[in-house]
Amino acid sequence: MTDQGNNNHNISCNPFAALFSSVADAKQFASSQKPQQPSAQAPSEDSGESQSESENSVSDSVDENDDSVAEISRSFRSRQELCEQLNVNHMIQRIFLITLDNSDPSLRGGNGIPPRCVYLEEMAADLDGQDWLDMDNIEQALFNRLLQLEPGNHLIYMTSCSAVNLSADRDAGEKCAIPYLFGCYQRAKEELTKVPEKLHSFAVRCKNLTVSNARTVLLTPEIYINQNIYEQLLDLLLEGFRAARPEEVVEFVGEVIAALLSDQEVRTFEEVIVPVFDIFQGRIKDLDLCQPLLYYYLDVLLYFSHHKDIAKVLMEHIQPKDPANGLQYQKSLLGMVLNISCLLRTPGVVEGHGYFLNPSRSSAQETKVQEANIHQFMGQYHEKLHQILKSLLQRSGETRHLLLTWMGSCLQANAGRAKIWANQMPEIFFQMYASDAFFLNLGAVLLKLCQPFCKPRSPKLLTFNPTYCTLKDVSEEERRNRNIHAKGLEKETCLIPLPPQQQVESAQSYSLLTENLIFTQLTLHLGFHRLHEQMVKMNQSLHRVQVTWQEAQRTGNPMSEQLLEQFERLMIVYLSTKAATTQPAMLQCCLNLQASTAALLVQLSMGNQGSEHVALNFPLASLHNTMLCYIPEFFAENMGDFFIFLRRFADDVLETSAESLEQILNFITVFMGNVERMKNPHLRAKLAEVLEAVMPHMEPLAPGAAQPIVFQRERVFCSYVHAPQLAEALITVFVDIEFT
Repeated sequence: MTDQGNNNHNISCNPFAALFSSVADAKQFASSQKPQQPSAQAPSEDSGESQSESENSVSDSVDENDDSVAEISRSFRSRQELCEQLNVNHMIQRIFLITLDNSDPSLRGGNGIPPRCVYLEEMAADLDGQDWLDMDNIEQALFNRLLQLEPGNHLIYMTSCSAVNLSADRDAGEKCAIPYLFGCYQRAKEELTKVPEKLHSFAVRCKNLTVSNARTVLLTPEIYINQNIYEQLLDLLLEGFRAARPEEVVEFVGEVIAALLSDQEVRTFEEVIVPVFDIFQGRIKDLDLCQPLLYYYLDVLLYFSHHKDIAKVLMEHIQPKDPANGLQYQKSLLGMVLNISCLLRTPGVVEGHGYFLNPSRSSAQETKVQEANIHQFMGQYHEKLHQILKSLLQRSGETRHLLLTWMGSCLQANAGRAKIWANQMPEIFFQMYASDAFFLNLGAVLLKLCQPFCKPRSPKLLTFNPTYCTLKDVSEEERRNRNIHAKGLEKETCLIPLPPQQQVESAQSYSLLTENLIFTQLTLHLGFHRLHEQMVKMNQSLHRVQVTWQEAQRTGNPMSEQLLEQFERLMIVYLSTKAATTQPAMLQCCLNLQASTAALLVQLSMGNQGSEHVALNFPLASLHNTMLCYIPEFFAENMGDFFIFLRRFADDVLETSAESLEQILNFITVFMGNVERMKNPHLRAKLAEVLEAVMPHMEPLAPGAAQPIVFQRERVFCSYVHAPQLAEALITVFVDIEFT
């Protein structure tokens, strides 16, 4: 093979020659890389020497060809590295929207370059001529970018296109650290789906950099001037839910939280997240029930409740400094959320109230539409609260213990709400106890949590253990281990006294069902009962004021204007209270609970301590080792209150649940005339009112008024199998009333 052929063969066999369009181009490039050879010397006269030199020249030619191949390889490796470096630089620019290159945009290739970047002038000067970003300097570059007070002032055009691009300007010039890093995180994730495999590891490192820098920002917020970092984190979550794209935000925040939890030397996780809670609490207290923004905040709170570490800190954060102060529970973050309602924020002050304005000038249809609107928002609101509390109860044993402790202490601290004096001294009442709105919403949420076992013949009901209500002087360790979180129940009067010979056999631990049922009934006793009384009194006051006003108008009394204003104010309060207490889903849940409670108490009255319900039969057997002596009277009082309330303010609900009415009739039949099972004569007399409330009424109506539908109630009463015993119980209670 000739030298030239040998040379061509070596070049064509070199794998780097594939980068050229032909072997000739590769050979030309190799020739240009060879050092210039010295000029040939005159041949020697000695023919022997000439032969030797000829042989050497062939050998040198082969060596020179090998050198050419090595040069090509080195050159291509250099070009390959340069190409990779260029690609990494472009990728970093696309992710972080920063650059060290301030050259004329027309000299750059437009492919793979973002339209706008922040020029890091100081860093470019420090690097003394290096105008590209790489994995060695990106950390410093990102830190410098985050410290810039006005990054928008350093924006440069990266391409020759100078058209207005507001989104590019906004993204690159983002001043706030957390949103900027989240944007970088999103762009890094996008790069992972686009870049070649060889750049994949660089994109992953860039994504990890956004997370580690977000962690640093949250740990050292003081170095980022004029920025509220914790507010930015809350706003990022809020914006994610508002834009219906929370998945990426949750993923980013989740990675940042994991990084924060992994190293807590600078700041503990609690120190980072509590300021976010404080901002959340400050904002939500001013939101309104019918304001869509409220529900995005509740989505954020639901996210907090789903994250076990955030949920634990949240539960620790809401514990009051003074557990005996009932109002402090309302002032906690969870209390603020529970305090949102269409009820007046400040009792008696209608100025600034947003519901039922000018009621005397509104038609009945307009009032009904507004009430329906409130009910719709209340339904969404209670469902969100239910999801939040359910999530907290399921998160971990510690979180559940803290939440139940908060509830138990709250109910004990607010026990005074049920006292008679509380309604007579409102000034003192509102300084000591949580509001009606707080208790109404807490009751609505607890009712939802009870629904899985709120079926009259549910076997789960029979797992309820009423000995829970007798426990006192329980240590904190016992409360944790035995699931005992309610306090002060031993002071409550029960349906019957504890027989002298009967020993209390408390359980080693109590189920969540037992605690849930007791918490719910106690909350209704402290909340719903009071609102019912208020509505009855307001109804009476409205009637009196209306009659007086009409009389004043008829006689031309100058007081008529003042009476009209008084009537308007009272009507606003009444309509708001009625809307708050008659939300259909809440009433249905309460109906289910009260019917189930009635069924449970009937089973206990028959001595049934098994796992299946037994049919009610008369005559009832004598009591022996009964559980009724552990049941607080407020269980029966709540039931009576609720059905009397329905008769007065939501009569149509009674028509929807025939099975529930049957359970109530069973309860009345068993307890109303039986002093052995219900000692309090006033409570037994109240059951006669309940019977009157659930009966079908065929009263004469005003002309034009619609006749109420009573078909289901008529059917239940006409087919009630224990009607003779019910009549006997009714006669017995009236005889007892006469004698007492």
